Amino acid sequence: MKYDVIVVGGGHAGCEAAHIAAFMGKKTVLISMNQKNIADMPCNPSIGGTAKGIIVREIDALGGLMGKIADISHFQIKMLNNAKGPAVRSLRAQADKITYPKNMLNALENTKNLTIIEGMVEDLIIENNKVKGIVFENGEKLKSDAVILTTGTYLKGNILQGSNNTPSGPHGERRSNFLSDNLKKYGFKILRLKTGTPPRIAKNSIDFSQMEVENGDDTFWTFSFDNKPCYDINKQQKCYLLYTNENTHKIILDNLSKSAMYGGYATGVGPRYCPSIEDKIVRFKDKERHQLFLEPESIFYDEWYLQGFSTSMPVDVQEKMVHSLKGLENCIITKYAYAIEYDAIDPLQLNPSLETKVVENLFTAGQINGTSGYEEAAGQGIIAGINAVLKLNNKDPFILKRNEAYIGVLIDDLVTKGTIEPYRMLTSRAEYRLILRHDNADLRLREKAYSVKSITDKQYENYINKKKNIDEIKLLLKNNKLKINNEVKNIFNENNFNIPNYSMSFEQLLKRPEIKINFLKNFINLNYDDDILEIVEIDIKYEGYISKTYKEVEKMNKLEEKKIPKDIDYDKVINLANEARQKLKLVRPISIAQAARISGVNPSDIAILTVYLKKEYGKNE
Repeated sequence: MKYDVIVVGGGHAGCEAAHIAAFMGKKTVLISMNQKNIADMPCNPSIGGTAKGIIVREIDALGGLMGKIADISHFQIKMLNNAKGPAVRSLRAQADKITYPKNMLNALENTKNLTIIEGMVEDLIIENNKVKGIVFENGEKLKSDAVILTTGTYLKGNILQGSNNTPSGPHGERRSNFLSDNLKKYGFKILRLKTGTPPRIAKNSIDFSQMEVENGDDTFWTFSFDNKPCYDINKQQKCYLLYTNENTHKIILDNLSKSAMYGGYATGVGPRYCPSIEDKIVRFKDKERHQLFLEPESIFYDEWYLQGFSTSMPVDVQEKMVHSLKGLENCIITKYAYAIEYDAIDPLQLNPSLETKVVENLFTAGQINGTSGYEEAAGQGIIAGINAVLKLNNKDPFILKRNEAYIGVLIDDLVTKGTIEPYRMLTSRAEYRLILRHDNADLRLREKAYSVKSITDKQYENYINKKKNIDEIKLLLKNNKLKINNEVKNIFNENNFNIPNYSMSFEQLLKRPEIKINFLKNFINLNYDDDILEIVEIDIKYEGYISKTYKEVEKMNKLEEKKIPKDIDYDKVINLANEARQKLKLVRPISIAQAARISGVNPSDIAILTVYLKKEYGKNE
């Protein structure tokens, strides 16, 4: 049997890639070693978080599943960084570890054109440098026109606890022993990376009275633009905040040599922005304590996740470490923490479409590309799936710019700068974050999604109506004025607001820092959904900053339009610095803008390259 698209791996990247490829009309198969592990959450039982929540919104805007499944699978949800302004706030939900995978599997099983099978893939079928399918461990072959590898941490996975090294995937699952060796044989540069997970604690052994309660928000939220809230806001599960202490730090420092990382037992590079607890203690010696969170994994069993306490210490040391924490002195550890090493490919060998430069029609997404996190994986998965379909349809690739999506920033960073450690998305990585917000992901991306047919006509119709309502409100606020009279003065006094000295438009009034759009309902009819009013408020209040950002984007886009021919010979570009020449040959940027973002390529190199292109190709004037 032959398929249009084969997706290898059923994690968060694989789920999105398989679903979108099938939705866009391609006969697709998702291959997972164990169907029970599809959309598994081997680490944190959450979806979203700082910057990551915006990625989930973008996935939803593009037609993906993660946001929709999270909305029907969580037991607590809250908006992070709400007080810091719209540019950095992001949604995070505690997803049920049993319910989320079940709901995802159900969605995939009900996706037209999609088949799910179990098996271990250990090789590719390559003909004339083009992928033609996969080879199972038993030698059986499956043909296809495109393959998407989303193998997670299974490529030569090793579980590390102190000096103990166990060849294994997450949860003691089987690992893939040969696929990364075969990728190396085909010309891929292989990286060795590491991540980890903390201990799990039995609920009935925790003294919660010693900890601070972390409740969900009293505001309804959804990740998906197509969902209405479907949870009881008053029945959200509690999480708890606790801290390390001097004794915890002493235990860790006294046993540092027993850690897999500090004892020299690990070879993979761990994530800088999600470090183990021993790494935190070593790197931040000045801190007297580090905050941790206890989070329930599921309402169906009583294991709790000790967020922030990832470690590769031996189990006897873990016992001492955990029992040193206030409220966990007598707790029972049901699962011990571990680090896991795995193989990945150098993302500099990828095009911005996530098609590999080494083998045609072969796409990769998720941790195999050097990233960490469910959300980063899913974001890559949907882009790889869309582009696999477009490639088979002989269409131009779907590439999101840095000013269009966090997903665009993520992929551009990977393919332009590469990584030597698991990459994690942060708001600070996005230079245009004021326009890459939680509230406007659909306004940024739904038009693009509809152009490649990754969303339904109904979703597009809802988006058009939303835009129409936003324009109506803005016009209403601009063209109507607040007239100052005694009644108006009383309302302002009741809210402790300064009374305007003169009549002004509601648009002008809304620009005042203390005035919220809901306050305007006292004077003008604004019978619209809250999410639409919120967008209008942000656009008006931050109009000056947003306008400035778009001017910066315009400059950048002019450089993006200056394309670099694929056949350029950088050895013929005279006076380029040696480092710049090497990096340009390695990355092979598609535009002057991308070339300028490569580490080691300086403005003088860009000037030389621009002059060369103008002279040799008559471009980039």
